[in-house]
Amino acid sequence: MTAEELRSHIVNGLPCHHAQVQGDDGQHFEAVVVSPLFTGISKVQQHQRVYQALGDRMRSEVHALSLRTFTPEAWARSNHP
Repeated sequence: MTAEELRSHIVNGLPCHHAQVQGDDGQHFEAVVVSPLFTGISKVQQHQRVYQALGDRMRSEVHALSLRTFTPEAWARSNHP
């Protein structure tokens, strides 16, 4: 799986204002995901929403995924590039 394929699965399964995925070996990825669905829930629950969007791919195709999740408001306040 490529980083772009993983990004596509995230944005197709979760309403996102921003989604960026990096990874170069096809199994280890880093992602930044900004979604209004994250408002009012914990970081653990935010990560669970991303895992739900990926479904079985997390078990079969992705070995490791490092996540940074933000609400749109938190993203607007952050010092993102």
